[in-house]
Amino acid sequence: MPVSARLAALSLMLVAGVAPAAAQEFKKENFNYSKFATGAFSEAATVEGPAKLIYLAGIGSEDPDSGVARHADNFLEQCRFAWSKVKQALAANGATLSDIVKATSYVTDVRYRDEMRQCRVETFKGLPLPPHTFLQVVALARPGMMFEVDVVAAVAAKK
Repeated sequence: MPVSARLAALSLMLVAGVAPAAAQEFKKENFNYSKFATGAFSEAATVEGPAKLIYLAGIGSEDPDSGVARHADNFLEQCRFAWSKVKQALAANGATLSDIVKATSYVTDVRYRDEMRQCRVETFKGLPLPPHTFLQVVALARPGMMFEVDVVAAVAAKK
């Protein structure tokens, strides 16, 4: 298209009050609506703008090579190890813990709730706690596993 035709089209858009759309920016926010949830988890997270979504499958204390559960009978260490693997998987996809928009934790005994909370507070120190669902299940994927977590994260889409 000749330069004169492009200038004419741009002039017409400006006269008509139509301007090219501004680029939409990426924004992630966490929210709490209940006092009891503050400091434990966010009740909602919103993502606006062009985003790359990252879905991580359930990650537990499995050894990356053998698949055998590490830290037998030690819930807190299994939880810490699982979250360290989450951090690695997120980093491999250009994300960090602060990019998580939803987490679901699975435990084999609800009595581990306080230890799970301690683990999350350690893991997310200084970061907003993402929306979180806590579930007790009969068993997990590997014998000896006591904790598993799956997460969804969002980062700005690359152009």
